[in-house]
Amino acid sequence: DLQSNEEALEVIMEAIKKAGYTTGRDGDFMIALDPAASELYDEKTKTYTLKWTTGEKLTSAQMVDLWEDWCNRYPIISLEDGMAEDDWEGWKMLTDRIGDRVQLVGDDLFVTNVERLKMGLEKGVANSILIKVNQIGTLTETFEAIDLAKRNGYTAVVSHRSGETEDNFIADLVVALETGEIKTGSMSRSDRLAKYNQLLRIEDYLGDTAKYAGRDAFRVL
Repeated sequence: DLQSNEEALEVIMEAIKKAGYTTGRDGDFMIALDPAASELYDEKTKTYTLKWTTGEKLTSAQMVDLWEDWCNRYPIISLEDGMAEDDWEGWKMLTDRIGDRVQLVGDDLFVTNVERLKMGLEKGVANSILIKVNQIGTLTETFEAIDLAKRNGYTAVVSHRSGETEDNFIADLVVALETGEIKTGSMSRSDRLAKYNQLLRIEDYLGDTAKYAGRDAFRVL
């Protein structure tokens, strides 16, 4: 068993090294985290509980310190839901501290909702939005959210859902709208492989006209 939250990062770094790869902005791999901080947040005390066994709690400022420290010591390129969905002050602190070098993705923060995204833009928080089509409910609203994000310099990461099927529509969506990023899990299980296989078919169909964004998809690099 892992002895701490940070040990998970250490294990990942060790695995990458043992596999013969390198990490960092000029290396083979960088790390993306989704801590789902809303699940750790107590609205009454305005604190985050990282260890339920010990009851260790962090304020928003301390949580931001933690993320900044980890981003200084590990090759973290993307952080999704690093703060709770209604901790706007915490999000602002986080954005001011590391938003110039880390992609800060709002999932619970924005819920693919244009009005929530507008609030984020006004407050200057995050720099990316997670896009889940069936979270907002219609393609029209999905397109509006992606368009608003791109017009304001935010990236848009098209994502599957935790309860997923083999439907591969989001692979077509991410290419058609040129978002450059898709989040659909590891190379396992048919529901995930279906998306990657569709991306391969799209690449074959487009031929030489296909353009792969690569690292350029991350505007903070």
